[in-house]
Amino acid sequence: MPVESGSGLWLSVLGLVLWSACTPTSVRAQEVVDHRVVIELGWEGDWSHADGFNNGGTVAIETTPVENWLELELGVSVVHQPHGVEIPVDLLFKKPWRLSRTVEFMAGVGPEVIHSTAEHDTFWGLSGIADLMVWPTENVGWYIEPAVERTFGNGTHENGLGIAAGLIIGR
Repeated sequence: MPVESGSGLWLSVLGLVLWSACTPTSVRAQEVVDHRVVIELGWEGDWSHADGFNNGGTVAIETTPVENWLELELGVSVVHQPHGVEIPVDLLFKKPWRLSRTVEFMAGVGPEVIHSTAEHDTFWGLSGIADLMVWPTENVGWYIEPAVERTFGNGTHENGLGIAAGLIIGR
């Protein structure tokens, strides 16, 4: 999902992640269900300067190795392109904040590997996300996750924008 632009966007995302890592998580007023594993199933849209807007599906699994400080998310998507599909696989390191009993916000970054059937190539990149999860019931909810991306492939360095949204299931 390439988009030509400067590095200011990446510096902003990096600043947000560094700030979030140094900021304490809010104190909980009530006991909150904390899921060991969260599964995300959803829709993903990407905007590319070269290809315009494209969309597809995404699935991810998330776990919390360090309570209130680190969540790990492994995800894979399939995004339709004009002449094939792009399949990104990413590993995100996220800092969570509990906003209420039913709402959680996370900011994160991580590496990704992208395979493009249109270009018959595999390349890598970095992703930065902001993740909002809403849990109207104890184990089922919804999420929305805007993202920025920097890819490194075919001798180019390109930026992109994306968004994912869908269902979350906690266990």
